[in-house]
Amino acid sequence: MAPKRLYSLGLALSALASVRAQAPVFGQCGGIGWTGATTCVSGSVCAVQDAYFSQCVPSTVIPTSTAPIVIPTIAPVSGNTLKYVGVNIAGFDFGCNTDGDCNVSGAWPPLTQYYGMNGAGQMQHFTADDGYNIFRLPVGWQFLLNDVVGGTLNAVNLAKYDDLVQTCLDTGASCIIDIHNYARWNGEIIGQGGPTNAQFASTWSQLAAKYADEPKILFGVMNEPHDLPSITLWAQSVQAAVTAIRNAGATSQIILLPGSDFASAQQFVTDGSGPALLNVTNPDGTTTNLIFDVHKYLDVDNSGTNLECVTNNIDAAWAPLVTWLRENGRQALNTETGGGNVASCVEFMCQQIAFQAQNSDVILGYVGWSAGNFGPPSEYVLSEGPTQVGTTWTDTLLVSSCMAPIAGAQSGSTGQ
Repeated sequence: MAPKRLYSLGLALSALASVRAQAPVFGQCGGIGWTGATTCVSGSVCAVQDAYFSQCVPSTVIPTSTAPIVIPTIAPVSGNTLKYVGVNIAGFDFGCNTDGDCNVSGAWPPLTQYYGMNGAGQMQHFTADDGYNIFRLPVGWQFLLNDVVGGTLNAVNLAKYDDLVQTCLDTGASCIIDIHNYARWNGEIIGQGGPTNAQFASTWSQLAAKYADEPKILFGVMNEPHDLPSITLWAQSVQAAVTAIRNAGATSQIILLPGSDFASAQQFVTDGSGPALLNVTNPDGTTTNLIFDVHKYLDVDNSGTNLECVTNNIDAAWAPLVTWLRENGRQALNTETGGGNVASCVEFMCQQIAFQAQNSDVILGYVGWSAGNFGPPSEYVLSEGPTQVGTTWTDTLLVSSCMAPIAGAQSGSTGQ
């Protein structure tokens, strides 16, 4: 699960990059360690952002010149232009797998009153010391309904989950309610042989009614749909959820719309997800606050299971997505991204974040995976959970070096 860097593969990729075509508009064209294209397609120029990242920008934005062009620097860890920066607080999703099979008894609330980690303290530290302003709160669908598909929200289980939601809101941050079921209930796909769209919409109607008056709640329709027989039918399921949420009184909050391929930012357009989800609207026909939900990890197989990072995702994922979003007048939020607490991930994650900040008109921010009930990095390679000793919290390497939106956020900071 944590292989060594494959230097022979890196050399092969470097050799291939030397003969690649010119970089596309908004693609990377230079920076320390960059081995790809260093010239841009016609109509764009290579602009230096910082020592690690140069980007092809339209020549109408910056006058062409024979010398490298320098535009105002956005530091990789500043996050100043991103609307949202945060982390997942996992635990209520424990017991769920990618088949949408969730064991209700496996859910582990990340709160000390339920013998979990100190999720409340984590969120207070992240907001006060690191400048985070959003938390994603994954939960199993079966847990919310106590294993009765199409049923009502279980009062006991909902009260436990609401404890986490209210703890999140108490920090002043925005909070994403995220049903973490991969578009499935026990292996069967919503609206495609499994739970009906009406049953799916019923859950969202009940949740939206409960949180309709909370402006800082975001509704994450579904975590990481994948292997969907029909993306068109999936868009209809998403539409059913959106309509239910709005009709329940949550008329202004953000609703996050996920595509297939585990919500891949790289596949969002090419697999048909983006074009299909463009048809999802609010009941009044508008698309206000309907934001696309995308994920992207930086390891060799894009799985988020490996210690090392091998890419900043800019050329393959973010630059094409940014272009498509602008063309269609839409926005996206990266609600899962992360890497190991190693130098390679610091390097590539900082570059990814810098690119997102430079394109914050269409990329609203990122939410790292994950804190909450995950143990230290020695136990879980993608852990972003800070270590608490007394009243002192120490961030992981990736958080303190790169993901914290406060530039130069220091480990060992003191919080509640």
